[in-house]
Amino acid sequence: MNRPETDRPQATIAQALPEGPADCPNCGEPAALCVCAAMTRLDNRVDVLVLRHPQEPDKELGTAGLLCRQLARATLRTGLSWPNLSKALGRNADPRRWAVLYLGTAVQAPPATLGPLVAVDRDGAPLGDQAAGLRDIDGIILLDGNWSQAKALWWRNPWLLKCRRLVLNPPAPSLYGNLRREPRRESVSTLEAAALALAHLEAQPGLAEALTAPLRLLLKKVRARGSPSPPAKDRRARGVRRGRGR
Repeated sequence: MNRPETDRPQATIAQALPEGPADCPNCGEPAALCVCAAMTRLDNRVDVLVLRHPQEPDKELGTAGLLCRQLARATLRTGLSWPNLSKALGRNADPRRWAVLYLGTAVQAPPATLGPLVAVDRDGAPLGDQAAGLRDIDGIILLDGNWSQAKALWWRNPWLLKCRRLVLNPPAPSLYGNLRREPRRESVSTLEAAALALAHLEAQPGLAEALTAPLRLLLKKVRARGSPSPPAKDRRARGVRRGRGR
């Protein structure tokens, strides 16, 4: 007697189902969102440390992974707090020679004459001697998460107060465009923030273009697929005010 359709072995039913596009073996992303073709490997001089909140929600448009996969000297840590910079980094480091992309709110945006990266004091005001503030920086720290998450990372890691403070003064809005609502002009992704900072600190303008190429491709694919409405307002720049970058 023939068995009912529902009684057939599961393997037989699974074999009859059409297979979807395979995930990329390099990045693990679906083929429709893979950007490996645009990835490059860059030998950066200034180290990058990304502190990512464990509840960072944006898996599809997040850029911390894209950033760290491209840099020879980059560390991505997921968590809420670390005892000091050395513990977060995994090796000895002097926080006075590291700079954090500052989370605070400046009274007004830095003037364009100061360039895309501005050293600020503890009140968020631009330092009078920018050359000194940007000199001899071994590494930069970016906080990755939405506004409340980045704020939590800032306050749960008081050793960040020992680092120098930098703010971005980007020449253009974030590449996200209408895919993400950002509250201020300087709100950009973690990847964009690091690209602007590294390009300025290492005096390599082309570095920013190379680092952001995967993000450009990702956003192109997302727009072509048709994206849902941007998330709620609680988004800040990854690595700048979100890092927050993305």
